[in-house]
Amino acid sequence: MSLLLFLQLLLFPLLCSSTSTTPNPFDVSYYIDCGGPTNTSDPFNTTWLSDRYYTGGSAAIVSEPLHFHHSQEKTLRFFPLSFGKKNCYTVPLPNGRYYFRTFTVYDNYDGKSHSPSFDASVEGTLVYSWRSPWPESLARDGAYSDLFAYVTDGQADFCFYSIATDPPVIGSLQINQIDPNSYNAASIGQSFILVNYGRLTCGSPQWGPGFTNDTDYFGRSWQSDYSFQSHIPSSSALRKIGTNNAISGTNTAPNYFPAKLYQTAVTTDGGVIEYDLEVDAKLDYLLWFHFAELDSSVNKEGQRVFDVLVNGNNVNRIDIYKEVGGFAAYTWNYTVKNLSSTVLTVRLVPVVGSPVISGLENYALVPADLSTVPDQVVAMRALKESLRVPDRMGWNGDPCAPTSWDAWEGVTCHLNKDGKSLVISQIDLGTQGLKGGYISDQISLLSNLVSLNLSTNSLGGTLPSGLGQKSLIRLDLSYNQFTGSIPDSLASSNLQLVLLNDNLLEGQVPEELFSIGVHGGAIDLSGNKGLCGGPTLPDCPLFWENGSLSTKGKIAIGLSSLVFFCVLLLVIYMFCIRRGRNDYDFGLPQDLMSLAAKRNKYQRQKSLMLLEMESQHAKGLPSPFTPY
Repeated sequence: MSLLLFLQLLLFPLLCSSTSTTPNPFDVSYYIDCGGPTNTSDPFNTTWLSDRYYTGGSAAIVSEPLHFHHSQEKTLRFFPLSFGKKNCYTVPLPNGRYYFRTFTVYDNYDGKSHSPSFDASVEGTLVYSWRSPWPESLARDGAYSDLFAYVTDGQADFCFYSIATDPPVIGSLQINQIDPNSYNAASIGQSFILVNYGRLTCGSPQWGPGFTNDTDYFGRSWQSDYSFQSHIPSSSALRKIGTNNAISGTNTAPNYFPAKLYQTAVTTDGGVIEYDLEVDAKLDYLLWFHFAELDSSVNKEGQRVFDVLVNGNNVNRIDIYKEVGGFAAYTWNYTVKNLSSTVLTVRLVPVVGSPVISGLENYALVPADLSTVPDQVVAMRALKESLRVPDRMGWNGDPCAPTSWDAWEGVTCHLNKDGKSLVISQIDLGTQGLKGGYISDQISLLSNLVSLNLSTNSLGGTLPSGLGQKSLIRLDLSYNQFTGSIPDSLASSNLQLVLLNDNLLEGQVPEELFSIGVHGGAIDLSGNKGLCGGPTLPDCPLFWENGSLSTKGKIAIGLSSLVFFCVLLLVIYMFCIRRGRNDYDFGLPQDLMSLAAKRNKYQRQKSLMLLEMESQHAKGLPSPFTPY
């Protein structure tokens, strides 16, 4: 998109974007004062937030602050190369459709008198291109640009890409949620971003949020149609008309066009109305026409009829009263394709009476660029954090999009098999001074990763088990400080090159990993004193494997424990049996013991008497027990 086009269509000097105080049916909005240190309010009671949600860059003030009316126009954020070639504003938003408006200004803030060259994208699609030198009025006064885009991943990425060594700049960023069904969404879908090439109000000076107190629920501003009117001799002189009457059919879903738009119009005295709109011939355009019958004398159909010609082609015949009656809003849209010129001509040619028009919008249908597979975006953002990738590498926004820009530094992307998305195929961050980081487990989401090079840094931690993607062919993690064991997943992959030398790895190396060298690949595990079990490595302890007990060791310990437990049970059992046998060897009561002793004494005395009698009998003495 050319810079000159923005001059004519989007140059609004000395004005700022804002919102209306009228309640809005869509409650999500951000007004960010880029470079602003504190929150401020503009004359229309809009609160502009201090600068936030940026990935890098520095704040600055324009060289002539008094030249600008409002505080959000006097500050800016610029992105020098020390923050990388790609920087973004990443704003958290619920999924939906949004209106984006930016204010871009240079005003020689850096004293170099060199306006920068850079590109800007929204949600991974290139939408604006700024090329040095800017026209003097644009460089000094700044310009507003706006578009409609969908957000589908919970955050809006508005990104900038430096051309050569120029730092991109931005003065303010406004984001408003809008009806997702607006502007022919049913037929256009999410495949296009609508970039404003002219939003015209006919018969009225510029108005809308940021310019007047008039309401527009979407935050749209409407510029005068005067500079777009064709002033060639064949065109008729235009006449302004207006009304204070209420206009029905306004501020209704899904487009919420404001009533003020239809209260003014231009017409002729029987002649042609013609507009010349500058365009980029490579794109298609959505034209949105706004009509209202403001003449009370036109009170039936057929009294005002005119044809609409676009680039000479008669595309429609309009009878406003027939469609909606008087003092009612009527809209109609048309898509222009296959342009052969950078000027798009719109003519309203009378059939009966004079043509009339209240407004005209012209949007470029910019095809949404391919984007990276969402899971892989998650993985890359996790790696950015875990590896502590420095700002200078510009790891911001979508890793692979826009496709016209370079991918993140050190990252290579290619088209996915479905042809509808992009995937990460290589990451090369060797010798980048990465310190204190580690490899995130989310790397397992990079299912198309072919090559990973993180060599010669100061990374640590253990190697994640998900590192052995089936797609991975080359792995170089040499000269770091990785610890722990080599995950078995590496042995089950299709690796042809494995360089893990000069780390702090330990434990037994999976046997299958050495098959890489056998099949023509290369493997280097040297410089890891704790590794064992390979052809060039010391033998591992009998029951030690991968820095911990091996399976055999665990089985041996388990069996030993079982034997010990069984022996312990046996000892306990034998003890209990022996104790059971002695359960009846208890002592008698003291009285019973005394009786027993007396009985024993009596028995002994009786035995002695019997022995004495037997002795006497043997001598012939009569026995005392012999009867007489």
